[in-house]
Amino acid sequence: MNKKDLAAEITQFVCRNFLFTDDPGALKPGVSLIESGTMDSTGVLELIAHLEQTYCIEVADEEMLPANLDSVPAIVAFVERKLG
Repeated sequence: MNKKDLAAEITQFVCRNFLFTDDPGALKPGVSLIESGTMDSTGVLELIAHLEQTYCIEVADEEMLPANLDSVPAIVAFVERKLG
C-alpha cells in the first residue's frame, strides 16, 4: 500500500469513528488528534486495535506515543516503519 492510500484509509477511519462523518475534509491534515479533542485515550486504543487488525502489525506498549499516533502523517510513518 502506498503512502497516499495509507493516509486516505487512516483518515477515513478517524473521520468515521471519531468525527462521525464520511467527509475526509473534516480532518485537517497534520492536526493533533489528541490536542484537537478528536481522540481521547480510549480513542487511541481503538486506533491501535484498528492498525493491528488492518495492517497485521503489533503495537508495543513503548510505541504508544504521541510521536507515533497523534496525527495522520505520524500514524502513516509509524505504520510504514512497522511494515518495513
